[in-house]
Amino acid sequence: MKHTMKSRHLAVSLAALLGLAAPAMAFEEAPILKPLVESGALPPVDDRLPLEPLVLEVVDKPGEYGGTMRRAILGGGDQHNMVRTIGSDNLVRWDVEWTEVRPNIAKSWDVSEDATTFTFHLREGMKWSDGDPFDADDIMFWYNDIFLNEDLTPTKHPNYVGPDGPVQVTKIDDYTVEFKFGSPNGLFIQQMAYGFGYYPTAYGRHYLEQFHEKYNPDVQALVDAEPAANDWVQLFNLKAGPMHTPLFWQNPDRPVLHAWHLTNAYGSTDRVVAERNPYYWKVDSEGQQLPYFDRITYDQVEDVETILLKAFNGEIDYMNRHVGRPAFKAVLTDNMERGKYRFFSTNDLPSNTMILMMNLNHEDPNKRKVINDLNFRAGLSHAVNRQEIIDLLYFGSGLPVQTSPRETSGLYKEEYAKQYTAYDPDLANEFLDKVMPEKDDDGFRIGPDGERFQLIFMVADVFGLQFPDAMQLVAEYAADVGIDIQVRATDRSRLMEIVRSNEHDAYMWNCAGGQADAYTAPICYLPLPGNTVNWAVRWAEWGIDNTKGEEPPEEVKAVFDAYAKVLSATSPEDQKARMQEMLDLAMPQLFTIGLVQNEAPFGIARNNVGNVPDPLPIAGQLWYPAPYTAQMYYEGGKSLD
Repeated sequence: MKHTMKSRHLAVSLAALLGLAAPAMAFEEAPILKPLVESGALPPVDDRLPLEPLVLEVVDKPGEYGGTMRRAILGGGDQHNMVRTIGSDNLVRWDVEWTEVRPNIAKSWDVSEDATTFTFHLREGMKWSDGDPFDADDIMFWYNDIFLNEDLTPTKHPNYVGPDGPVQVTKIDDYTVEFKFGSPNGLFIQQMAYGFGYYPTAYGRHYLEQFHEKYNPDVQALVDAEPAANDWVQLFNLKAGPMHTPLFWQNPDRPVLHAWHLTNAYGSTDRVVAERNPYYWKVDSEGQQLPYFDRITYDQVEDVETILLKAFNGEIDYMNRHVGRPAFKAVLTDNMERGKYRFFSTNDLPSNTMILMMNLNHEDPNKRKVINDLNFRAGLSHAVNRQEIIDLLYFGSGLPVQTSPRETSGLYKEEYAKQYTAYDPDLANEFLDKVMPEKDDDGFRIGPDGERFQLIFMVADVFGLQFPDAMQLVAEYAADVGIDIQVRATDRSRLMEIVRSNEHDAYMWNCAGGQADAYTAPICYLPLPGNTVNWAVRWAEWGIDNTKGEEPPEEVKAVFDAYAKVLSATSPEDQKARMQEMLDLAMPQLFTIGLVQNEAPFGIARNNVGNVPDPLPIAGQLWYPAPYTAQMYYEGGKSLD
């Protein structure tokens, strides 16, 4: 615990020093806001900032105000495009190198010696994007009226649930809140620094209570006026959807704490526009209120090819989502001079880029029996020619390994990375014969019900990873050993709806847990509730609340128990030892089948965009550029030539 506490106290001390220095600064604001201040439509910048604004470090130098950051977005569930550039403001944050947790919305925090109690100190005078005060009451609104409300949150996110039940959140005063667990939670601060740590600070009470039956006795009138809502719960979810879902970005009236706020709804037009938040609570070292860019635009397009064309034409200022894959590197290189952009590296290194996720909790008992047999999963794994996929789709860039921590994680074991990865149809048949030895006249295997065994794999064309092409190759490899795989293409939002509802056979996706996030997001080593990773939905529900979902077999319960020991460990050394024990139980079970671990991809930035970190750390819930934040980017950093 000593080393962990020392680093936390150092971060808090640095924040305190910056906070004390900040009020002595002469604050500046964007020129676009000055006419509003002069007319009285907006308070002066000193009155819009908290007493202790966060002073952000820069990569290059303090930037210049103005301009529009131009991006592109796909329809059908590409909301993470906005989450990653706008939405990464939690109570605490990771530093640029992803090595240390630092202050953010909370100016400081205290951790009890037993790692059960976490006390966050908020910034006095901080405001939502509409100018209304943000304080402890907003966090308590999330906790009491959303998180604890079974109608609104029937399943609690694991970040906020320990072995003894949900976290207890208490308001100490207007600017102090306490999170208390019944047993040690040594990873809580790290979990709060990214991803789903956003929940406590995403719900402005002053705006959202009008849609809540507890606060508005006339809420039914609002329900009646909303065609998509049948009751107040549906209405509230429409107006206050989680940030990682499309609903959050379809309500531009919702106040936020982010650097920009939407002026129109995602999906309503061909361009989503986000304007600067005049009440944003961060400044640079010269006292300039952030962000530098006045706005961000997202042109909604049909496909990745259109995004590439926009980049070639100089219409993209900053982007790695969708475009930063090996298949596009050559054509982007050929058009660099025309588009006036440069490359930057990203450390986007998940546990695996291309994973076969079969539904271990399938509602069909025949399919469940086969899928849950390790011999079946091992046989299918040996049937896939990973190197051929890498050569055909990724120009030889990638590693043919299982879903597993990478060598840089400190948790790597070659035996787990390489298990069942050899392309060997004969060995595949040996494993599969133990499960379904009989075949029909077409050479396909007969399932337990006496009928041809068939799996339907859902696939969406996401991330620029050519999933549809890869899945077709997998189906061909599977057919060679008698497995009938049918591929069904769909869009991302529909796919996620199906898998969260447990209505799928299988699908292809990627997964976090390749680096340090193996500790905080072990979602492919343990069934946990996820937005995109769902290979055992019912076990995941049970893991959060043993009265719900479905009790897993003993070997899976053992993995849950092992991860509980990871969470209760209070020192980095103990956490690593317990994590290795968990992996030693999980990895041999081959819950998912990994195909390719990617090499570090890239992004593009226009030549005149400054303060872009290189490399940029990304992984799973580390929503880029979360550790650094896009509010530091600015136009005019260099010549376009």
